[in-house]
Amino acid sequence: MATRTATAATPIERRAGNPAARPVADAALPATRRVPVRRASALPPPDRRLAILLAAEKLFATHGFHGVSIRDIAQEAGVPLALVGYYYGAKHELYHAVFQSWQGSIDQRRERLRAAMATPEAPDALEQALDAFIAPVVALHAHPEGRWYARMAARDLAAPTPESDRAAREFFDPMAHHFIDAVQALYPRRTRGEVTWCYQFMLGAMLHFLSDVRVERLSRGQNKAADPARKNTLLTFVAAGFRAVLQSGPPATTARKIPR
Repeated sequence: MATRTATAATPIERRAGNPAARPVADAALPATRRVPVRRASALPPPDRRLAILLAAEKLFATHGFHGVSIRDIAQEAGVPLALVGYYYGAKHELYHAVFQSWQGSIDQRRERLRAAMATPEAPDALEQALDAFIAPVVALHAHPEGRWYARMAARDLAAPTPESDRAAREFFDPMAHHFIDAVQALYPRRTRGEVTWCYQFMLGAMLHFLSDVRVERLSRGQNKAADPARKNTLLTFVAAGFRAVLQSGPPATTARKIPR
């Protein structure tokens, strides 16, 4: 895939991270099996590897892992059937490659969270932590290339499979632990179990925000589904829930240092 010229890249465009910092395991693969870097640029016509990833995440998001065949993906991508296996191997390997190609987006969320929690004593530290976790996902869903991936991840959380559980453990659990650590540092008197429930409730609200379309009908056209402009409404709602749970009981007197 062609690289960009020396222009400032947006967070969405950098979601795959620095290509030079890609995992050693990927660099050790044969050239035909390496996962391409994801960018928010137009798809270069010769890049059939990326076309396969885009087709796969769209079909996985729409029909689920078990509702899609390699033949379906090849037809959607407009490539010969054998080329899918040549680049990615079996279907479960292609599924894994979709998540691997977006690893940079997860890394950026962790960096944003680390920066947001640099001053845990700030009155809006909770809002900053929530924004670091939620805002990149909302922005990703609003972007044409990221929309299917966001829907795929949401579908897999709502209806998990062994393949999606493996992806969650490898790609999403580290970020979840990082977030829970950060919030528990803000509320050191609360147990990890209490903070984890808050995390789960937040995740449900965020995924419903991104996947629901009924809001347009119920609001009689006043609301737009997954409207990025309502991100702050979501943040306000979630922050109020966290505080209602975590500020009950004796107040915390000190903030723990965020693990590095």
